[in-house]
Amino acid sequence: MDWRTRLLLCVTLVAACRTGQNYPGIVEPRYAGSAVPTNRPASDTLRIVSFNVKYAERVDSAIVVLTSEPALRDADVLLLQEMDAAGTRRIAQALGMSYVYYPAIFRHRSAKDFGNAVLSRWPIMADSKIVLPHVSRYARTQRTATAATIRVGNTDLRVYSTHLGTPADISAAARQAQLRTIIADAAPHSRVIIGGDMNSATVGSIATELGFGWPTQQVEATNRFGSWDHIFVKGLAVPESGFAGTIESVRAASDHKPVWALAVVRNGRVVPSNRRRITRPPTTNTMIPVMTTIVQKASVGPPAKACNAGMRVAVSATVAASNPR
Repeated sequence: MDWRTRLLLCVTLVAACRTGQNYPGIVEPRYAGSAVPTNRPASDTLRIVSFNVKYAERVDSAIVVLTSEPALRDADVLLLQEMDAAGTRRIAQALGMSYVYYPAIFRHRSAKDFGNAVLSRWPIMADSKIVLPHVSRYARTQRTATAATIRVGNTDLRVYSTHLGTPADISAAARQAQLRTIIADAAPHSRVIIGGDMNSATVGSIATELGFGWPTQQVEATNRFGSWDHIFVKGLAVPESGFAGTIESVRAASDHKPVWALAVVRNGRVVPSNRRRITRPPTTNTMIPVMTTIVQKASVGPPAKACNAGMRVAVSATVAASNPR
């Protein structure tokens, strides 16, 4: 193969990667909805779940997983990745939760948005979108975080759902910088939850260096590449045992397993985010059925201009074979 053919092949592959368009604005598109108040007493212990639902392709299966698994159901906070607005709304309605969702890009291959959502059993008082540094080296797609301030009783918590860049997209140092950007945004808040698809088993060391606990540090693999989905907490404690884990079957809802963690707010005080050894047995909660009314507050259609980004890259035989997400 001569150099001209190689060059043409490289150009073709890079062009093929550009299958989507970034949403660079921090205000919109934005989608949100409020659930009917539950009159549920605030608990000292919060159940946190994070789930990458793979392009929101099988939302019904995801709902079955989230409502049938004892470790996941009746979550206080649910962090979703690779979602679109319709899928987020359906899950929120099914679980009786308020939500806020900001897409990161419009993905041409599926003709749907792609982004992160925060769902809450408790009122969402404020929200925002954070555009993370370091776009994909080939597709030039951005990564984002969706942030929400939720009020549990009289206590406010800052919550982030994110999806960091893949090893094919960016370097490990760039992925660390993305997490640092979220942590910097969280600095003014005394109680913080960060969760999502980190595309790394080790990036959480940045969180622990900056004062966060890492309850999911030792959970088993969440996808075929390893333990890439995680939850970090600041200003919240974790129970002595049985406080984090994953589940075995996702009923074909995704190529990721969800992770869950318990976090404790004691008497409204900020408590240390202790790191402890994980034990496997989950704590079983009873689900409280709630009637919901969801209102979409904003709706912005996909960009009409030609694409300038894409979410999956395949520029070598190695990347094409592994296709990490």
